This record gives sequence, structure tokens and C-alpha cells, in this order.
Amino acid sequence: MCAMQTVDQKIFPGETPVFREGDPGNAAYIVKKGRVEIWKMEDGERRVLGEIGRGGIFGEMALVDNQPRMASVTAVEPTTCLIITDRSFQEKMGKEDAFIVALLRIFCRNIRAMQTPQ
Repeated sequence: MCAMQTVDQKIFPGETPVFREGDPGNAAYIVKKGRVEIWKMEDGERRVLGEIGRGGIFGEMALVDNQPRMASVTAVEPTTCLIITDRSFQEKMGKEDAFIVALLRIFCRNIRAMQTPQ
């Protein structure tokens, strides 16, 4: 018999910040309904990096490498997200092969390095 795990969800009204660049990463999000925009401020201007809709995930890198958020995320329209807590994520990671976990951390480090101005 499989135990059922409860997943929290949160509704973000349109034009509501989910998190901001530099915030600590304590959760990842799966878009159940709606759409979010990922963006950064560069030279005083807002640069949109992308949008994520239903079924997409965001905020996961901060859970993998325990670093601050790389970008800001704002709900573009009313958006419902399932929340993956840091605790839940770390429990799952603890059950994975050490090689796979190290590989994920390397991927995150490389992605962060590509986003950092030289």
C-alpha cells in the first residue's frame, strides 16, 4: 500500500510576485493553472527570461544547490502552484544515487556561472 503525501498549493493573483532575485530558496513550484514570468533587472531594465505555464516547474535550482534565487518570478495571471518544500525535496534527494545528486549540483553551478556577468 502506498502512503498518500499531501502537497500544499498556493494561489497567486495576477501581477503578484512569487519570489524575488536574491531571496533564499525554500521551495520549488509546479504550475497547476495559470502562468508565471521569470525576469531579472539588468542595467535598470526588466529583462524577461521566459514564461512557465501549466505543468512547468520553477525555483528548483535553489533547492538543488542551496543558493539564493537567480531571478524573480511574477504571476502573469491568476496562478495556482503546487509547492515542493525544501524538506520534501531534500528527503527525495537523500534517496537518490550520489552520482546523480552530484551531477545535478554541477549542472546548477554551470547554469549560474553562465548567468553571472564576467
